[in-house]
Parts: sequence; C-alpha cells; structure tokens
Amino acid sequence: MKIGVLGGGNVGGKLANLARDAGHDVVVGGRSGTVSFQDAASHGEIVILAVHYQVAGDVLRPLSGLLSDKILVDATNPLNEDWSPLLLGEETSAAEEIAKISGGAKVVKAFNTIFADVMNPSGQDRAGKKITGFVAGDDAEAVSLVADLTNSMGFAAVQVEKLSAARYLEAMAHLNIQLAVGQGGGTNAAFVYHRG
Repeated sequence: MKIGVLGGGNVGGKLANLARDAGHDVVVGGRSGTVSFQDAASHGEIVILAVHYQVAGDVLRPLSGLLSDKILVDATNPLNEDWSPLLLGEETSAAEEIAKISGGAKVVKAFNTIFADVMNPSGQDRAGKKITGFVAGDDAEAVSLVADLTNSMGFAAVQVEKLSAARYLEAMAHLNIQLAVGQGGGTNAAFVYHRG
C-alpha cells in the first residue's frame, strides 16, 4: 500500500519505519525534509497526519485538493506547548476539526493513544499482547483499511465506526500523558484493550 506521512518528527518517523518494515511504500514529507508535504500527500493512498495539532491547519489547507477522497489518518492530539490538554469543547475533537478542513478526505483517527517511544517491535510486545491501536471514523471501508494497516504495523487494531469517538481517544491520550509526564510514569506505557 502507498502511504504518505505528513511530518517526519518522532511520531511520523516511527510510524513510517513500522509501515516500511511491513512492506508498504512510504514517503515522508515535512518542512525541513527533502520531500514536501505535497509530494507525500500525492504519493499516499493513505495519508498519515503526524504534525502538532496546532499547525495541522497550516499543513492541510494547501493540500485540500490532493486529499479529496483519500484516507487521512489523524494521529494528532490537541495539546498546549506544555503537553497539557488543549480544550476544544465537549462537542468536537481534533479529528472532527481536521475533517472540516481536509478537502473531502475520509478522516480516520488512529495512533494518537500510542507513545512514540513504544512505536517499535520491542515496545509493541506487552507481556505477549500487542499494543491496542484504536481506529475511529465514519467511513466503514476507510476504518477497515486503516485497521489492516495498523495490524500490519504490529499493533492490535480495535475499530470504532464513528469519528466522534475521537473525543474519547483524545481524552485517553491526555490521561496517558498525565500519567507519563505529569506523574513521572514515563512514556513506555501503552493501552491494551482485552476482550475476554
């Protein structure tokens, strides 16, 4: 599968490595890289947004024509500079706001509850269980394709066919950050959703 990654930082770089290791054709675009955001967006059948939420609009608006009818995976979390939650209100989420400016892309929330530090084969193994990769979106086919991608990258996908569920996933990420950073628990933690 052709994957475009918007953002070559910690999260984008780690996701790109996992996708390449799984055999996908990956192009990473960024402001300071050799490949532009536009080139990465053009390349991807699935495009992963892995920049800070506060600059997502600046990155996406010029790409809206390229993203029409593509799957756009939102891996962002609404955060302030100090990693505290950027509150968007009870009736929206970063993913829903991104959907409004993405030029008709099929937006799917994924990877936002996973720390970059565990986005590698050794970090994914949690006592014999895989880290859960929650995948949420309104388009069932897009959710299924992103779940397949998530599984191929070494996570255990759990599908939620509602983009508004991103509100809960972003709150889970805020909790994860509070435990890891606010309380000093470290970023080697991960969610494992187990169905008995």
